Amino acid sequence: MRTTAYFSLIAAGLMLMLGACTSSKPPESAREAPAETPKEAAKETAREEAKPEATPPATAGKAPLTYKVKFDTTKGNIIVEVHRDWAPLGAERFHELVKDNYFDGARFFRVVPNFVVQFGLAANPAKTKKWDHAIKDDPVIRTNKLGSITFATAGPNTRTSQLFINTRSNQMLDDQGFAPFGEVTEGMDAVMHIYAGYGEQPDQGAITSQGNGYLTANFPKLDYIRTATIVQ
Repeated sequence: MRTTAYFSLIAAGLMLMLGACTSSKPPESAREAPAETPKEAAKETAREEAKPEATPPATAGKAPLTYKVKFDTTKGNIIVEVHRDWAPLGAERFHELVKDNYFDGARFFRVVPNFVVQFGLAANPAKTKKWDHAIKDDPVIRTNKLGSITFATAGPNTRTSQLFINTRSNQMLDDQGFAPFGEVTEGMDAVMHIYAGYGEQPDQGAITSQGNGYLTANFPKLDYIRTATIVQ
């Protein structure tokens, strides 16, 4: 099972990967997550509206059709509103993770300004391991607009626990299979001020195996989630 996350896009016939991986071919244990290319970084994306509706049937899980999660973070409260009909399986997994207190103490370990804020490796490595089992993909029926929240992926049907919040309009990720399941409705200013000084330096493999022990020792300025709770 794969355990770390990068973002991947295809450009000029090559897969470009950002995050902890620096080799041309990631190890089997590496997860991929979306990466922006210089070309995409230069492209202005003004379209914020939702993609045409093609709503799949909601799953029969425990998550409500719509619910809100409050992240109490070191930068302030962030409220995420989740819509199960946007991405049923993703919304269900997110609900399960929050109910299990998975995000409590988790660091925002990858911050790429004007692109994404990424998190979802637990403070306790045992917690990360517990949830290292993938869910199937949801069809992409909503765009990766500013403030939307989406699961990272390592390719088809590999979503586990890592998430990112889009800090700009990232519609180019839609065609790569990244399916938003909710959006920030309060606290986007807090998201935009999450500490970005370490960029992509934190090693995701080390976070997976050592948790906050590794991050506290090496990246003490990282902002983090104190608690994540379902509020509606």
